[in-house]
Amino acid sequence: MKVTNMRVLSIDVFRALTMLLMIFVNDFWTLKDIPQWLEHSQADVDFLGLSDVVFPCFLVIVGMSIPFAIQNRISKGDSNFQLIKHIVIRSIALLVMGVFTVNSPDLNPEATGMRQEYYIILMVLGFFLIWNVYPKATDWKKYLFIALQVIGVCLLVWLAIIFRGNADNQIVGFRTQWWGILGLIGWAYLGSAIIYVFIWRKPILIPVVWGLFTLLNIADHAHWLEAAHLSDVFGWIPGAGAFHCFTFAGMIATLLLEKYYSSTENKKLLIIYPIIGVGLIVLGLIFRKFFIISKIHATPTWIFLCSGIAFLFYTIIYWLVDLKKKAHWFDIIKPAGTSTLTCYLIPYWYYAIAALYGFVIPIIFKTGALGLIKSMIYAFIIIGITALLGKLKIKLKI
Repeated sequence: MKVTNMRVLSIDVFRALTMLLMIFVNDFWTLKDIPQWLEHSQADVDFLGLSDVVFPCFLVIVGMSIPFAIQNRISKGDSNFQLIKHIVIRSIALLVMGVFTVNSPDLNPEATGMRQEYYIILMVLGFFLIWNVYPKATDWKKYLFIALQVIGVCLLVWLAIIFRGNADNQIVGFRTQWWGILGLIGWAYLGSAIIYVFIWRKPILIPVVWGLFTLLNIADHAHWLEAAHLSDVFGWIPGAGAFHCFTFAGMIATLLLEKYYSSTENKKLLIIYPIIGVGLIVLGLIFRKFFIISKIHATPTWIFLCSGIAFLFYTIIYWLVDLKKKAHWFDIIKPAGTSTLTCYLIPYWYYAIAALYGFVIPIIFKTGALGLIKSMIYAFIIIGITALLGKLKIKLKI
């Protein structure tokens, strides 16, 4: 049996741990006096913080999941047209959510006619109304679910129309800006998944495409594209291919899983993955002589280092979960791996509601080590809320 036709628990755990860390580091803005190595590095500072590694790991997971999802649909008889239609619809959903989440922090309450907190609450409500996993129904409930989705669409359209934000000392309307984290995931998924649809029969092309995106990123930062007057040709690709590099690195990891996972040689991955991981880190250190480490600028150095760390991190998870059968150790965070989008969006509600009701945590619990403990407890609470919503049949899926 091909690995693409079965569920690999280590990928779910990898996703859950990454989401736990994402919620954890996204709460750092509430803290002070925490170690610099935990935080995001500034754009022009040659440094890699823990926070700079989390998003790349998530993109690697997206890449690892693409072959599973597409092969599953192929096994059900989907044509290339149906596959691409599904990919485009999912990508549009991520892009829409990304644009809303990146605009909302800049909202001008007076010009919009609404407090930022209310806007964010309604925004996330719209996401849930549209993309909730509604139970299958053939009676009146079917029309109720459709009506809820229509209400969600109308709500988001209205929020986009009334939005007014601050930018460069002037009032602006709803705009794309940099797409936000969800939007960048959407672009990476869109390009990577469509390419995979056409190359999956020739697996050797997966590392080739990874190499091409990597070369594109290097060429952009080395100003080769500008010198060759190709900047306009490739300028529309976010991060100059950086985010696609991560997704294709994930596909390479799954390609290796497919070869070894169900065989007696599955322990070879404990050697292969670390070799790849260390090799990528060495490349990152070499390229650091030419490019700084920068998440904001999506430099080649950042790509190599984070990809290498992702491979090493996944090696540990693979050994513990798939080989040592310790998946139950991570049951407490399982919802973060299976209801990931829900888990990511709940904090938007939390921060908005906390601000509305003036919920303030004593400063001692937002400083140093106690602050970090607070943020980790907060991350577990968010995952717990996700689990509770799941039991109430409230779960986002695109």
